[in-house]
Amino acid sequence: MYRVWNFVTNYSILLIIGAAIALVWANTDANSYHDFVEFILIDNSIIGHPHDDGQGQVIRTLTVHYLVNNVLMAFFFAIAAKEVWEAMILKNGALRGRKAATPLFATLGGMIGPIAVYLGIAAALGSETYDAVVRGWTVPTATDIAFSYVVGRIVFGAGHPAVRFLLLLAITDDILGLIILTVLYPSGASAPIWLLLSVAAAVGVYVLFNWLPRTLDRSDQLRPNSTWMREKLSFWPYLLAGVVSWYGFQEAGLHPALGLLPVVPTLPHADRAFGIFAEAEQYLTDLLNQAEHLLKHPVEVILFFFGLVNAGVEFASIGSPTWLVFFGLIIGKPLGILLFGWVAAHPMKFGLPVGMRTSDLFVIGCVAAIGFTVSLFIASVAFEGSVAIDGVDVRGAAKMGALFSFVAALISIIAGKMCRVEKRAD
Repeated sequence: MYRVWNFVTNYSILLIIGAAIALVWANTDANSYHDFVEFILIDNSIIGHPHDDGQGQVIRTLTVHYLVNNVLMAFFFAIAAKEVWEAMILKNGALRGRKAATPLFATLGGMIGPIAVYLGIAAALGSETYDAVVRGWTVPTATDIAFSYVVGRIVFGAGHPAVRFLLLLAITDDILGLIILTVLYPSGASAPIWLLLSVAAAVGVYVLFNWLPRTLDRSDQLRPNSTWMREKLSFWPYLLAGVVSWYGFQEAGLHPALGLLPVVPTLPHADRAFGIFAEAEQYLTDLLNQAEHLLKHPVEVILFFFGLVNAGVEFASIGSPTWLVFFGLIIGKPLGILLFGWVAAHPMKFGLPVGMRTSDLFVIGCVAAIGFTVSLFIASVAFEGSVAIDGVDVRGAAKMGALFSFVAALISIIAGKMCRVEKRAD
């Protein structure tokens, strides 16, 4: 588990620094902060926010915010998708067979619970509040992969099976949330025909640079064609295909941060999975794991800028959307994960990992209530434009709820003590 610890702590530290700078900056000089976030890098660009130029033509403007959230974050989500895909496809993958049923069912509960709490409280506050915030029902469904893992280690100890259960749940939950986000909150006018470009890029690069060399090498144990592809061309054909796929997502009106996902499964990969973010992966020579290793440090920097351009929320923005997101995470996550996990483990008889108790599901739910990264991301997309309620910007208020979800770390430690969790070392 050392590799996971190294992965998430590096990402968390830079993310926290970026978010802290953003909070201080936005609350000391809000105008200069927002000028930085919306700074125009290229006007009338082929990528960027679409808008009408006043003459009936749609043009795109590339801003700092768009560059970070829509272009650079695609690499972060590609890494998370790579781990989930391996877990589903490869031998010994964590998402294969009955062993994946309980965490996957718990993941479903961890999404339904927050949605029910969020919309239920919003409805109780009246139709005006409900109408203003209903688009953000996906915001409290997210779980921050890095922070939840760090807190999970503190509560359970690095060797507890609940930690791997939590990590699997967090990654799956975020991928599902982003897929929902892509479908419900298109980034522009819907033009699904452009998705054919993404499909063509993925199929083309797989056939020409993965399937064909392996087919030609089928009777030769030295695998000269596959070796030449890996050593001479490396990941460049896949990066080019990723650019094409990303552009297809943007033009289709889907969120382009997920634009690399169709290309991730096309990279040559190892024959078996060692577990999510397993340490053994660093010794593999397959192109998929090499590409992940090369992305490590760039993605650390990307997450710093993600925190910087998204966490700059003024404290004056606190309002009803803040508490809807906060209670959706703090109440909905633990109850949803406990209920659905219990149903899967006992009535449905899928069971729990060896060494886990039913009460651990509640503690896992408390840890998973840390929304932060992806909750901020979804809030930015769900509430695009200036929507206000009681004089408070809805998007800023929702982001504040995602930031306040850090309280779940303290709640998790207390819940662990109350449920008498037995910490286990590596």
